[in-house]
Amino acid sequence: MNSNGRTRIAVIGDFDPDNETHLATDAALGHAAAALGEDARATWLATDGLATVSDGSVPPHPSIGNLLDEFDGVWIAPGSPYRDMNAALTAIRHLRCGEIPTIGTCGGFQHIVLEYGRNVLGLADADHAEYDPYASVLFVSRLACSLVGKRMAVVVRAGTLAARLYGRNLVEENYYCNFALDPRFQPQLATAGMTISGVDERHDARIVELAEHPFFLATLFVPQIASTAQQPHPLVRGFVAAAVQRSRRR
Repeated sequence: MNSNGRTRIAVIGDFDPDNETHLATDAALGHAAAALGEDARATWLATDGLATVSDGSVPPHPSIGNLLDEFDGVWIAPGSPYRDMNAALTAIRHLRCGEIPTIGTCGGFQHIVLEYGRNVLGLADADHAEYDPYASVLFVSRLACSLVGKRMAVVVRAGTLAARLYGRNLVEENYYCNFALDPRFQPQLATAGMTISGVDERHDARIVELAEHPFFLATLFVPQIASTAQQPHPLVRGFVAAAVQRSRRR
């Protein structure tokens, strides 16, 4: 366990105090930690400053990997485009390979699948339409209809981490996004080991996870918006619980 008994969680994203999804991220982490009876502290890490910790709590590190190893869990936040997409993708790769509990929501989902497309599927030119709408391989493309402000049903695949955390196979969640994984790449993701554990009515991916990872899950929707002190969101609670377990092993 960390010497101070506190579970340390990093949130990778470019914090904006006017972004309600960012405020909800902090709040949802607090809800989950309180429900678990744990002391968890979140530190936001700007994508263009991932070599240092913004609050000065630890000395600067020589690499993103060394920095992230100091944390018990990492949230890849909403709010893209990120100021440094490549730094965010480097961080995600380390989290995936290093087995550090990870959750990504909205823009976090988009960057998690993009990293997998580049580094696991081997699509070096895979890109995100928000950064380059004319890229040769638009792995993450603009939605034909914006999902901002929509609340929609998600069918959760039985036997997955998401299903275990929800305890049911049909949920409704809130969206804030204009971009998503291009459905043409879903079969390749599944073949390469990424489980598509939640889909919408058109069977487009809305939750993905890695079965062999201690906790690696991403949602296109924004679960933290629905979290309350009385009812912490089950996905966020599951993430914080995984981070607490890592803290206790350290």
